Amino acid sequence: MLFYLDDIMKKFLELLNIFDIILWSASIIAVVLAFSLSPSRDWLTLTSSLTGVTALLFIVKGHVAGQILTVLFAVFYGVVSYFFKYYGEMITYLGMSAPAAVVATVSWLKHPYRSSSQVEVGTLTKSKVTTLAIIAATGTAALYFILKACGTANLAVSTVSVTTSIIASSFVFFRVPLYGLAYACNDIVLIIMWILAAVADTAYTPMIICFSLFFVYDIYGFVNWTFMRKTQSARPDPNSEITSA
Repeated sequence: MLFYLDDIMKKFLELLNIFDIILWSASIIAVVLAFSLSPSRDWLTLTSSLTGVTALLFIVKGHVAGQILTVLFAVFYGVVSYFFKYYGEMITYLGMSAPAAVVATVSWLKHPYRSSSQVEVGTLTKSKVTTLAIIAATGTAALYFILKACGTANLAVSTVSVTTSIIASSFVFFRVPLYGLAYACNDIVLIIMWILAAVADTAYTPMIICFSLFFVYDIYGFVNWTFMRKTQSARPDPNSEITSA
């Protein structure tokens, strides 16, 4: 088991460049500083933020470990959201994002690029877009009434967050670069939500920093995945038809 984890880390480190290392280091410092300078501190919020930025670095580089860490982040974040009565976030991350990350893990493991640690970038078809539109519309409508009944704080913003999360999670499963732009939109919504939360309790300030960093990572993810798609198209995986079956 330890040998397997060591192999995963070695393959992941091969994907990193100096910018990735600087970005991740700066992210960790920013989150810890926000936590340290906050008058009231919540260790679960800190843990959630650190797990989240680390997961995103793996995802940006197309490494499946990012999906595994996303499951952990979803659990931590869901608990944090529960305590502030952001039930939409709790339901979305525990009921959708975590299971979606598990499913995405399987999908990514089945579609490696040239048997490497990097995932094969997928394509977005009309049928996938149609299915996604139906799921997003019905899911948002259903959850709106559930969230309203639960007395969710900042209901309108929470509902928008649900919609963007559904779309973004689907793009991750489809393995397409647009996941970055979809999550960037979701990050903007979440930054607003946690600013409102931090006004009531400064312990939630690290979450503002967390999702501000998420925004940077997701934009970077869109750019890097677009580059990955071009690179992989120039050197197609001879086994891609087999793994797509």
